Order: sequence, then structure tokens, then C-alpha cells
Amino acid sequence: MVDGLTLAGDLRVPDGVGPWPGLVFTGPFTGVRDQVTGLYAARLAERGYATLAFDHRNWGESEGRPRRHEDPQGKLHDLRAAVSFLRSRPEVDRGRIGAVGICLGGGYALKFAAFDPRVKVFAGIAGAYNNPYAMRGADLAPYLDVLERQDLGGPVEYLPAVAGQGEAAMPGDEPYAYYGGERGASPHWANEVTRASVLELLTMDNMTGSDFLSPKPALIVHGVVDRFCSPEGAEEVFRRLDRPKEIVWVDAKQHIDLYDREPYVTQAVDATAAFLGEHL
Repeated sequence: MVDGLTLAGDLRVPDGVGPWPGLVFTGPFTGVRDQVTGLYAARLAERGYATLAFDHRNWGESEGRPRRHEDPQGKLHDLRAAVSFLRSRPEVDRGRIGAVGICLGGGYALKFAAFDPRVKVFAGIAGAYNNPYAMRGADLAPYLDVLERQDLGGPVEYLPAVAGQGEAAMPGDEPYAYYGGERGASPHWANEVTRASVLELLTMDNMTGSDFLSPKPALIVHGVVDRFCSPEGAEEVFRRLDRPKEIVWVDAKQHIDLYDREPYVTQAVDATAAFLGEHL
């Protein structure tokens, strides 16, 4: 429960005797917990971590309105509550908590970990480290028109999350290859997102977390080619971080390779488990 909303999540606990170090997960834009975050949470639970993958407010089986709306500050509140939940569990070592973010969640996990002293380690995988300076020059007027209509009593306006052709929040064949078919199939995911969510993506600043994370250890795992979450963004975060830090390049050629494709997922899990084993 956070801000009066009930969130749905899956706690995975390793076999054997704990308490175990705990990991909280946050994932891709529009994603729900039985997609990317659930996969990584399951794989890292096999490595000896109690993991919590959950649906953020407005998404999946969690409460919140407007449905399928990106709420950056709300997501940070959700992560705070998720850590509080982990620390309350007898299976979890409350002093050993890490934050793992994939895709858009990489930036959220970075910013959250930077300002929550309960979180001891950050790991970002194929991360989107949004920075409004990179979006300078974007035309914000159409999104404000949408919000003005909604402010005056109009309905919440939506667009497709993905589309092979035509308008979408994540246009093009690569996002569609994951979300538009069996790879990302989930009964809790719908192919729509509020139009105002795009404004949130353009104006959020999660990269600032890299300036405040120190002295917490940080791991960046990224594909060498990524058209959606640029390697240059990962490099900038790494440059701005203080030590201890590590960057691992995976020979992936598509952003969504690190969602579910082998050997890339195993390479990312191996790198994350090794880093956490040293620092958490």
C-alpha cells in the first residue's frame, strides 16, 4: 500500500535458510511484472536474492488512475514502499537491499537509489537514463493541448503503446516485436498509454541520480548497439558516477535483446549477480 493505492507484486525467495539480501525491480515503459522485471527477478532469485517485481501504480494489476499513465514521482514513491515491504519480511536481510532497473526502470532505480539510504547498491540493465537536456527543442505544445482538454473535463486521451506502423508511444518494429506478439504477451498488459505519458518521458530527469549516488556501488549493463536507450546515455551515467562502479558491454544489437533473448539475459544476470556478490 502506498499513497492509498494497493500495488500487486511477486516476492520470490530462494530455497534454503535466510535471511537473504533483497532486490527491488522496476522495468520498461508500459511494462508489467510478468514481463521483463519478472524474468530478471526469477533469475536473480535463483542466485540467492529475495526479489520483488511489482506493477507500478496505474499499470497491470495495481491500483491507480488514469490507467496506463506514466507517473514519475509516483513511481519513486512505489519504489520506496517496495523497499519498506522487503525490509519488513523475515526472509530478507533488511540491511542488504539493492535496486535493479531495466530499460526506463534503469533511470528510476538510479534516481531512487541515490536518495534512499536504505538502498545499498544500484544496477541498471539496458537503462534509459532520461535527461531533459537531451530532449531540448522537443515540441511540447501538443501534449499541453491534451492536458488542457483534460483539465477542462475532457476524457483521458490515449494512443497505442506500440505499432508496427503509424502512431505509437514506442513506434517501430523493435518494440512491436516484443510487445506486439507472444514474446511480451501478458493478460495484464494493454496496447495503450496516455498521451500525457509522452510529456513525462520528455521532461523527467533521472540521470541526475548519477551525481548523487556515491558512495554506493553502481553497475551499468548495456548493449553495444541500442536504438532506444543509447549507449551514449549509459556512458554518460558511468562517467558521472563515482567509484565503486563497473560497466559491462553485452554484444546485443537490439534493445529488446536484453528483455528476453539468450545469451544476453544470462550475460546480464551473471554480471549483476557477480557485482552484487561483491558489493551487497
